[in-house]
Amino acid sequence: MAFSSTAAAAASTAAFTSGQRRTTACRPSLSSSFLSAFPGGVAVARRCAVAPRVGAVTVRAQAAVKKSVLIVNTNGGGHAVIGFYFAKELLAAGHAVTVLTVGEEGSDKMKKPPFSRFSELTSAGAKTVWGDPADVGAVVSGASFDVVLDNNGKDLDAVKPVADWAKSAGVGQFLFISSAGIYTPTDEPPHVEGDAVKESAGHVGVEKYIAGQFSNWASFRPQYMIGSGNNKDCEEWFFDRIVRKRPVPIPGSGMQVTNISHVRDLASMLALAVESPEAAAGRIFNCVSDRAVTFNGLVKMCAAAAGADPEIVHYDPATVGVDAKKTFPFRNMHFYAEPRAAKETLGWTSTTNLPEDLKERFAEYASSGRGEKEMSFDLDDKILAAVGAAAPASVAA
Repeated sequence: MAFSSTAAAAASTAAFTSGQRRTTACRPSLSSSFLSAFPGGVAVARRCAVAPRVGAVTVRAQAAVKKSVLIVNTNGGGHAVIGFYFAKELLAAGHAVTVLTVGEEGSDKMKKPPFSRFSELTSAGAKTVWGDPADVGAVVSGASFDVVLDNNGKDLDAVKPVADWAKSAGVGQFLFISSAGIYTPTDEPPHVEGDAVKESAGHVGVEKYIAGQFSNWASFRPQYMIGSGNNKDCEEWFFDRIVRKRPVPIPGSGMQVTNISHVRDLASMLALAVESPEAAAGRIFNCVSDRAVTFNGLVKMCAAAAGADPEIVHYDPATVGVDAKKTFPFRNMHFYAEPRAAKETLGWTSTTNLPEDLKERFAEYASSGRGEKEMSFDLDDKILAAVGAAAPASVAA
């Protein structure tokens, strides 16, 4: 698996043009009972019937300098889809891409998205390998790269072997997926680059280390994300209740704000850093969209995507006696950041359109059959009973 390093010429500053969004290709498994009971399902079925295959790499303006990029990709959590979309973005611009995924190719994890869709990458020319990032040099068989993205490690123990190998191998640019969760709470939201962070956080230690090792490095701090192929259970939590005509329990007033970005935005920001390495060098980027959403608003948008009318029930976790971390998929607080650095230094623009993006996700949800499965909502029922709200007699769709 030999990849030759390209010449380290000045990168073009031309921005990627975002590809046209495609509706998720759905399996024709929607039952008539689901469709008749759920107006949004009819629209989903129609979209699925005519939608092009999701994930085809759209050819964009070719980069002036072709580079060889290694993506060290996690095998779990919501971040795995970042590497998948980043690879697509790079391939569309003509770069050479290798994706090193943690673990074994034959594991059960690889049967789930986005890993189950890696054929979309290999058909576009990418190389996919599996193994231990601590032994990255052997896993990639001595291949050389211009750029390395670590989208796996959450602390220095995990990232240091990759960074040290990249340094010794002469990699010109090292990129790291950090987290906006490292910011300390503020009385003056939103979080912007340069705000105080939790010094004890593992991501902070990584950022400090790579800053001392590489002259050309950048760190990206994402928050919540949405997009086809994401296996993090967030918007599905809302759909599970909405399709069953259950009240949606929201902690507090529901006016807490957060940031949910389509993963294509995260990938396009990363790609711009590869295209304009001098502009990105030594910078921290909030890898987020430029809009916030309230919890109440998110419920309404999810319901609109499903063609349903939501019922929202607010509660105080302390009064009810529940842990909001176990009863709600988001942090029960104002938690959002702005992508100021990317806009100012990379010329990046956001394409996230949450109401439309949720339609994409609901199409996948509906086609999966999840909305028709039996589910238990014991904690929901405890909350509803405590606030005097009635739960539906049946939890099945």
